Amino acid sequence: MVPARKLTDKQEALVDTLVAEGCSIAKAAELAGYAAGESGRVSAHRALKAPHVQQYMQIRMNEVFGLSATSALATVRRLSSGAKSEYVQLEASKDLLDRAGYKPIDRSQVQVAGDIKVSIDLG
Repeated sequence: MVPARKLTDKQEALVDTLVAEGCSIAKAAELAGYAAGESGRVSAHRALKAPHVQQYMQIRMNEVFGLSATSALATVRRLSSGAKSEYVQLEASKDLLDRAGYKPIDRSQVQVAGDIKVSIDLG
């Protein structure tokens, strides 16, 4: 998905810097070649409000998150089998199962006035 309108070199550099560095708009504006100080920050802030710039930022963020997800998955898999703490292994394993769609059965408790009724779903 390509933005409908072409970004300027500065706009592209601004977004790339924000996504890659996670710095402030003022710092990203400075690194992207905008004017120094408050005027550069204001210009960058205005640029970031433009729909085509926001669309490009969303594309870049999705790319970065996609790349980070594989690393995060590898870390959780490593922890589920190799962590020293059994608690960490258990939590990592539960997280993997949850993300794969295997959730524990929900159990509920129902209370009726006068009589107590407990309902346990054992699956």
